[in-house]
Amino acid sequence: MKVSLNNPDLFIEKAFINGTWVSADNNATFEVRNPSDNSIIGNVPDMRADETKRAITAAEKAFHSWKKQSAEHRSKLLRKWFDLMIENLDDLGKILTLEQGKPLEEAKGEVLYGASFVEWFAEEAKRIYGDVIPGNTANSRIVVLKQPVGVVGAITPWNFPNAMITRKVGPALAAGCTVVLKPPGLTPYSALALAKLAEMAGFPPGVFNIITTAKSSVVGAELTSSKIVKKISFTGSTEIGKLLIKQCADTVKKVSMELGGNAPFIIFNDADVDKAVEGAIVSKYRNAGQTCVCTNRILVQSGIKDEFLKHYVKAVEKLKVGDGMEENVEIGPLIDQGAIDKVEDLVKDALDNGANLMIGGNKYKADSLYYQPTVICDVTSQMNIADEEIFGPVSTIFEFETEEEAIQIANDTPFGLASYFYGNNMSQIWRVAEALEYGMVGINTGKISTTVAPFGGIKESGTGREGSKYGIDEYVEIKYLNFEI
Repeated sequence: MKVSLNNPDLFIEKAFINGTWVSADNNATFEVRNPSDNSIIGNVPDMRADETKRAITAAEKAFHSWKKQSAEHRSKLLRKWFDLMIENLDDLGKILTLEQGKPLEEAKGEVLYGASFVEWFAEEAKRIYGDVIPGNTANSRIVVLKQPVGVVGAITPWNFPNAMITRKVGPALAAGCTVVLKPPGLTPYSALALAKLAEMAGFPPGVFNIITTAKSSVVGAELTSSKIVKKISFTGSTEIGKLLIKQCADTVKKVSMELGGNAPFIIFNDADVDKAVEGAIVSKYRNAGQTCVCTNRILVQSGIKDEFLKHYVKAVEKLKVGDGMEENVEIGPLIDQGAIDKVEDLVKDALDNGANLMIGGNKYKADSLYYQPTVICDVTSQMNIADEEIFGPVSTIFEFETEEEAIQIANDTPFGLASYFYGNNMSQIWRVAEALEYGMVGINTGKISTTVAPFGGIKESGTGREGSKYGIDEYVEIKYLNFEI
């Protein structure tokens, strides 16, 4: 590693199955690289179907005893896991920045966000309440129980290699489920560090297992086809999400999918321009634009467009690009060359078809994965960049005249994850909030992610919710008992 850790034991180059740190059966490994300079961080096991089957078997065995533990017992272990995350915040942040590239302070923020889910579900473990329903006859008594689903297969993305794990594993373990996790091959070390802390917290062998692989489709197919695995939780692209849903159909698994987005950010004429600029910067450029909820399309009403653009471009000019380990850096590298190629293609198509470049528009450094913070205006719905998730530090500015037009443009997408708008007319705020076809709506804010609210989308952005009191429902089944007395 290029950075030193307070606890070197958190940097692990083994997978974790049944409480043991293991190599692949054939000792195969694959390289993990730092996107800031393409240097090799290390090597982790390249596992396939056989190792995945053993992890599933270990999780099934552990489930039979884990589900019988009291909610208080599970809660205490989760709380200990949370405490260890906070104690090791600096190291977890460094590991995350090293493999993912986001600025260190932002990485630490993700770790705190991720830990908050473990803390939350440590508390919710004790609140998985059932019901008593009045009987349908004089002699019947009806009781409703909530019981853990069983073994959970979790597949997480590279853009939030810490928080997307805890957002799934926290409620699963709280509910009494056991987990087989497949982290992304690009960012496995954050997952392995979390597993080390879970081991230190005292979770029994087999409760939390991690399979590392460079061949996601093989491991994914094993998880989805297994009759033992009762639920799949996935965060990633809509394309892969659809494939996983199809694969789960044969065994009729419970699924939750947090998929792609195409978030609109609407600014009405009566909006506070300074606050709208601030909110748009936060929403668009966090993690170099590599988030599923970051704004993809900024829609500005004509009466305020020029003023907004003037202030927005100035704010974008101030963003500092560089290695995430450097001080005051706000924009790190994109994750790989494919990400750079996609952004370049989308920007070129927009400019070739009439959009105008306000700032940026190129790599920040030649032969690197850095891309300049970019703003292009006069974008139309006919351009590819209007339909595809950009996943890069590029703002696209659309102009609209009426509220109805803004809603039509905003909803003209198969996606429905996050949306945002700024305005001050309360009647309009209610109308627009209800009309936007999205699972989450930020009103006069560019920040919507929080532990206490249900995170998730509609349409082709997925099913199910993560976080909040609703998040644990994804990991339980409802059973009703009918007593005749």
